Amino acid sequence: MFHKILIANRGEIALRVLRAAKELGIQTVAVHSTADADAMHVRLADESVCIGPPPSRDSYLNIHQILAACEITGADAIHPGYGFLSENAKFADILAAHNITFIGPSADHIRIMGDKITAKKTVKDLGIPVVPGSDGAVTDDKEAKRIAADIGYPVLIKASAGGGGRGMKVARSEADLSEALSTARAEAGAAFGDDAVYIEKYLEKPRHIEIQVMGDGAGKAIHLGERDCSLQRRHQKVWEEANSPALNVEQRAQIGATVSKAIADLGYSGAGTIEFLYENGEFYFIEMNTRLQVEHPVTEAITGIDLVHEQIRVASGGGLSARQEDVRFEGHAIECRINAEDPRTFTPSPGKISHFHTPGGLGIRVDSGVYSGYRIPPYYDSLIGKLIVHGRNRVECMMRLRRALDEFVVDGIKTTLPLFQDLVGNPDIANGDYDIHWLENYLAKGG
Repeated sequence: MFHKILIANRGEIALRVLRAAKELGIQTVAVHSTADADAMHVRLADESVCIGPPPSRDSYLNIHQILAACEITGADAIHPGYGFLSENAKFADILAAHNITFIGPSADHIRIMGDKITAKKTVKDLGIPVVPGSDGAVTDDKEAKRIAADIGYPVLIKASAGGGGRGMKVARSEADLSEALSTARAEAGAAFGDDAVYIEKYLEKPRHIEIQVMGDGAGKAIHLGERDCSLQRRHQKVWEEANSPALNVEQRAQIGATVSKAIADLGYSGAGTIEFLYENGEFYFIEMNTRLQVEHPVTEAITGIDLVHEQIRVASGGGLSARQEDVRFEGHAIECRINAEDPRTFTPSPGKISHFHTPGGLGIRVDSGVYSGYRIPPYYDSLIGKLIVHGRNRVECMMRLRRALDEFVVDGIKTTLPLFQDLVGNPDIANGDYDIHWLENYLAKGG
C-alpha cells in the first residue's frame, strides 16, 4: 500500500479522495492555488503545498509544480480526481518516469479512449455496440454527404478530441451538412487544438446511460451497474440516478456482462465508465471516461463498494476486492449537482457563503468542500456540492430527496437548489419519463 498520496485536484473531489486515503491509513498531501488556501481539503490534509496562482494553467494543470510537490513531500502516488489532469496521458507518463504511481489507468488506455474515433473502433472490436457512422475522421463534404446518406438523416457531427458538447452539431438534411461540418471543425480546433470530426447517426430521444467498471489490469474486471444521466443541460449532467428507470434486471445484466468482458480483454486498470445512448431497447457507445466520475456516489450507494478505495487498491497492486457474483444492487439512489449558479440563467454566482447547512437523516449524503464563511472563487467549475439520497426503492428515494432539498440551506450566493425542488415535483421526473433533451425543453418553456 502507498505511504503518501498527493491529491492533484480541488473542491469536493479532493476532500472525497482525502477521506478515502485516511480511512486506509495513508498520509495525504493537498496541493492548492493561492485562491484555495482556505479550502477544506487543504485544512484537513497532513501536508499542503501551494502550486501557483489562481488560473488553472498555472496551478492545477502545472505538471512541473505538481511533480515538485511530490518530490518535496515524498508522495509515492497521485490521485487526479476528475477534470484537470485526470485524463492526461502525458502526465501519467511523466509520473511513471519518476516512479510515482498514477492512480488510474495506463497512459496508453487514456490515449486510446481520449480519441473518440480510436475509442469507437477499439470498443467495437471488443464487442460493444456503437452508433452507426463514419469509421474515422471525415475530411471533406463529399465524403460526409455519402456517409450521411448511408446512415440517414439527421446526423451528428462530433469533434474527435471533444467533450462537453463543444464541436458538436446536428444536420437534419443535406442542406445543413456543409455549414454543420465547418462550424464543428472550427469549434473543435479552437477548443481542443484538433479540428478532426466524425459523423454519427443522431438519435432523437435517447437516454444517457453509463456503466461503471473496475479492472485489475491483469485481465479481470467487474461492472457495478448503470447510472442514468439523461437530465442534462448543454450536454452537462445535472441529475444522475441508479438504477435507471428505463432498464430491467435482464438488460442491466446483459449490457454489464458485455462491458465488463470488454474491459477485462482490454487489460484495463482502475475505474472507468462506458457511456451509451439508449433508445428503443438498444445501446450505442458514445465514449469512455478513464477516471472517476462526478456521479460515482450513486453507484456506491446501491452497491456499498467504495470506488476510491478500489482505485487505490488496484493501483497499489492489490487487485479487486470483489468478484462479479459478490456485487449486489440494493435500493435506488439519486444525485443532484449543486452549483453556484443562478437557477434560471445558470450564470455563475461566486462569492462568500454566509450560511451553509446540509440535510441529514437516513440515506442522506452530501459531498462538499465548502462551509459557512467560505468564499467561492470565480476561477473554477461552479460545482460546490453533491446531494446523494438513497432509498429502498425509487419512490422512497424521491420522497427522501424532496425532504432533503427543503433542509439544504446555502445563503450568500445563488445556487441550483431551487431547480431541483422544481424537478422533484414534476410528474415526468416522478415517473422516470425523460430523455437527454427533456431538461432543456423544460427550461425553454420557462420551467
